[in-house]
Amino acid sequence: MEKQQNWAGNYTYSTTNWHTPKDVADIQQLVKECNHIKVVGSRHSFNSIADSEHHMMSLEHLNQVIAFNKEAQTITVEAGMKYSDLSLYLEGTGLALHNLASLPHISVAGACMTATHGSGDRNGNLATIVSAIEFVDANGELVHLSRKDDEETLKALVVGLGGFGVITKLTLDLVPEYHIKQNVYHNLTLASFEEHVEEIFASAYSVSLFTDWSSPGFNQVWQKEKVAEGASAQAAPALFGATLATEKMHPIAGHGAEHCTDQLGVAGIWHDRMPHFRMNFTPSSGKELQTEYIIPRQHIVDAVTAVGQLGGKISPLLYVCELRSIAQDDLWMSMNYQQDSIGIHFTWKDDWERVQQVLPEIEKALEAFEPRPHWGKLFTMAPALVQAQYPKLPEFRSLLQKYDPNGKFRNAFLNQYIFGE
Repeated sequence: MEKQQNWAGNYTYSTTNWHTPKDVADIQQLVKECNHIKVVGSRHSFNSIADSEHHMMSLEHLNQVIAFNKEAQTITVEAGMKYSDLSLYLEGTGLALHNLASLPHISVAGACMTATHGSGDRNGNLATIVSAIEFVDANGELVHLSRKDDEETLKALVVGLGGFGVITKLTLDLVPEYHIKQNVYHNLTLASFEEHVEEIFASAYSVSLFTDWSSPGFNQVWQKEKVAEGASAQAAPALFGATLATEKMHPIAGHGAEHCTDQLGVAGIWHDRMPHFRMNFTPSSGKELQTEYIIPRQHIVDAVTAVGQLGGKISPLLYVCELRSIAQDDLWMSMNYQQDSIGIHFTWKDDWERVQQVLPEIEKALEAFEPRPHWGKLFTMAPALVQAQYPKLPEFRSLLQKYDPNGKFRNAFLNQYIFGE
């Protein structure tokens, strides 16, 4: 078998020993047979967090709904299910997910294991709605954890970074179905941002600000507002000086908007508006690199000023940068642990040689604001600096050692950033 790559094509996995189990029994057998093994979801991590020099396991065949409980407002899915398929399953049920990533074609387990995405002042990342998990531990045994019976352990392992076992299924809390209308505003000045930052992020259910750092301020503001079905498309002509777009926009200047979700205030079902890109648009690969730093919300104005001073170095390497607000949570290894946060997300051109030279400068500029890098994206921060941001790290290490005493699910990334080896 040829060596495999991630979705973006920037990372090549270290082994050709790939396995695609058909069911949980297959997973248990594989785990018993292998001394070292790692799991991938939809391969949307940009770094080595899911790599192994020994054996790799893909959960692509575990992609079904196991149980749907309308009365309890929960759904249980296999770990390899993608949010796009889950969203389509929920259509017509009267229930919904509270949030979706910008690109919906990522696996549920992979997103939750890395605390991926969150958008909206009151919206936690995708892992925050997990109320139960099932996984195969290092002995090949099935373990069940639920919020009801194992609350603290679940908080520890929902964002488990793949370090304790192989997730086989997850139970998610649902919310009543909702509709969203999306509007885009042009050219928010830095002065308006600084003066009205709280109001801007509070102005809709989910708000994204886009910039290329070539000049102060933000090129676009995307508002995703909860509305009644069939609501009027009318919108305010201006948002703190930014002007309402009158044609559909792509976040990256010069790109056509045909693959973007509907804008111009036209209301639609939640899963047709929460992502930036349409469900039926599935890029086979993204020739791009991604970095994201999550910082405490109160530092955002100073952080934007600090990063802006590097604009001349950042802009030539960048497609676009997005800022989102994310509600705090109590998941031990979440980037939003006990802090309302702002995510500063960089989508880079595929030029790692140059990008890795500018990342340390961005990290230095953000250092005073206690950044937590996204676990599955590109960063160069020293392990000690990353570890210092997680007060529950010692307890997390102990849990990993409980479920995986011989390091079957460990790899170089976990050794470096979690165990400090």
